[in-house]
Amino acid sequence: MLDRRWAGGIAVVALAGAAVMLNAAAREAPAVERIDFGAVRTPVEPAWRAELTPASKAPVKEFRIPVTHERIEIADGVDYDGWTFGGTVPGPVLRVREGDHVKVTLVNESDTPHSIDFHAARIPMDKAFATIMPGEETTFEFDARDAGAYLVHCGTQPVLMHIMQGMYMSIIVDPKGGWGTKADHEFVLIQSEFYAKQGEDGAWGPDWNAAMAKDASYVVFNGRAFQYRNHPLDVQVGDRVRLFVVNAGPSLGSDFHVVGTIFNRVYPDGDPGNALTGVQTYRVPAGGGAVFETVFEEDGSGEGTYAFVTHAFADATKGAVGLIRVGRPVVADSPR
Repeated sequence: MLDRRWAGGIAVVALAGAAVMLNAAAREAPAVERIDFGAVRTPVEPAWRAELTPASKAPVKEFRIPVTHERIEIADGVDYDGWTFGGTVPGPVLRVREGDHVKVTLVNESDTPHSIDFHAARIPMDKAFATIMPGEETTFEFDARDAGAYLVHCGTQPVLMHIMQGMYMSIIVDPKGGWGTKADHEFVLIQSEFYAKQGEDGAWGPDWNAAMAKDASYVVFNGRAFQYRNHPLDVQVGDRVRLFVVNAGPSLGSDFHVVGTIFNRVYPDGDPGNALTGVQTYRVPAGGGAVFETVFEEDGSGEGTYAFVTHAFADATKGAVGLIRVGRPVVADSPR
């Protein structure tokens, strides 16, 4: 039988060890993560950074998001007078975990009224998503209760104009139990449209009539036509790749497809409880999102180059095409 004096000593040591572990965990996972996107911008050269990093373990996440008007490149040689969250189009990706408390401060540094609409939030829109004037700021909070891939956009009227000008971004809410599989790479792809015309001074700006007719000048992933055709997303043979696809619209659907493989899993709206398997193409509506997974296996879709597109090819030809490069394939010159 264990002596009670020893038992007490073991208990004290165990408690001390647990305290050390808790203190170490507390040091590794701060209670609050604060990110000021006025100071940290999403890299856009040579292409908008699509690869994601994991969410922090902080249970409270605070984001400061400035609204600015910027000159952005929406296609090669096409500099456009856009409106932004955080200085880029799309704006930054927010990544949180189911159950996290999210605090957002929107700061209007532009000369136009703006707002922000979080599709991931269960919150009265008149309290949280109200329009603020130039020079003003607003703060609201919500609990991330629903896992998924969600759109964030400006909700100021006319909403069509604000989204087509570039005011969109995404928030990823990871489920408490994870996505069910371990991904080697995670990327976010936000499809959207630009309706652009060139003025007499040579500058490119919005074409309202084309937008009302849904006659897009460019349909793009992550803000710029064809950027991932010239700068592919790189992975290795055998990698499981998870793609968070969000459709900012403002008006067209995304028929998402990767040429040369089949999706092992698709999570509509990012809900892992509703997984579809063996999917060739899946439609993401304007304002929606979905999570796609595929594995580039050595005995199947191995080393080579694979295109991701909207399978509505009239839109793909306007810029919604990119490449995933698996391994280091030798690509033959295109015939002339």
